[in-house]
Amino acid sequence: MSSRPVNPDAPRADAMTKSQNLHRNDPHVIDKYQQAWPDDGNSAQSDPRPPYSAQTEDMPWKGTGRLRRRVALITGGDSGIGRAVAIAYAREGADVAISYLNDTGDATDTERLILDTGRQCLLLPGDISDPAHCRAIVAAVVEEFGRIDILVNNATHQHRFDDLDGIADKEWQRTFAFRIHGTFSLCKAAVPHMKEGASIINTAAITAGESGGALLAAATAQGAIQGFTSSLAHILSEKAIRVNCVAPGPVWPPLVPGSAAGEPASARGDGHPMRRPAPPVELASAYVMLADPMSRSVSGATIAVTCGNAMT
Repeated sequence: MSSRPVNPDAPRADAMTKSQNLHRNDPHVIDKYQQAWPDDGNSAQSDPRPPYSAQTEDMPWKGTGRLRRRVALITGGDSGIGRAVAIAYAREGADVAISYLNDTGDATDTERLILDTGRQCLLLPGDISDPAHCRAIVAAVVEEFGRIDILVNNATHQHRFDDLDGIADKEWQRTFAFRIHGTFSLCKAAVPHMKEGASIINTAAITAGESGGALLAAATAQGAIQGFTSSLAHILSEKAIRVNCVAPGPVWPPLVPGSAAGEPASARGDGHPMRRPAPPVELASAYVMLADPMSRSVSGATIAVTCGNAMT
């Protein structure tokens, strides 16, 4: 369990200048906050940095204890949506375990923000496309905290390709191994350690309900996640474990712009009704609602956070 002291003078990942401008339907604002994302998804290299925290200047998140004494395991929790959800969960009273691939810098930054709330944080690096690793991180969370109350499958992998021939077999397999196979392996490992009232929250995307275009592999995997969510919700209903899905898009985590080589940054919002992408913090409320024990009648649902797009 991490117990590193928090440095109050360290730069916070949620620091932004006049972040309320992001909420206006202004293409110039979109360009400002969508520039220069690194291809590897490292949020520390972006300028300006996104509003991950649940305590931004214009969107304060004052936790009310909705997740008090709960234990959450979040994959891809070092940056993007995962980081925003991790911080929101901690502010609501949960201890958080973060699974991430290899970006120690982002992970320790997120850890510091969680410790700053007074909650505990466990960092779990490694590749969730490996079923053995999935079992290992679940075992580590159970050993540290005694149980798992909330599992958030959020880690993703995607690349754009203009034609079918451009998608290598290994790339197709990697996308499915990371997205749907990893989700399956983590659910299978975690469920025996979950009690009545526990919650599993998967992450798909708006492309699961669209053609997907150049994101053929990712869109197909995301569609599989929605089907998996619905079926697993039925299977686990007898255990009173809820299973739901959040479908974001357009959204502004590091990986998405980084995977869109050659695409103008402003295009991540121009074709949508709100004409802007959603910063990660604006998705956190959906994940908190689905994890909240008061949402015990919600299972098998897909919550669309799509900036005004109707999801089919």
